[in-house]
Amino acid sequence: MSRKPNTGTINRNEYKKEDRHPDYRGTIDVDGKEKEISLWINEGKDGKKYFYATIKEPYKKQEAPKRNNDDDDFLNF
Repeated sequence: MSRKPNTGTINRNEYKKEDRHPDYRGTIDVDGKEKEISLWINEGKDGKKYFYATIKEPYKKQEAPKRNNDDDDFLNF
């Protein structure tokens, strides 16, 4: 997605099922690199609400390792 440098979008997390899941998720551009951002709404000891945020590399699904046909040589059936 093309966007202005050092900007991003955050949306309510429609898939939140547990407290440990973020309340909001999105993507941001940090110095030309896309990152994932997650936000939780927390409440401090004084009762004031605040956001807790994490920023990390985008999730990339790992490919299954390729099978080597030599692995089947030990099978005798």
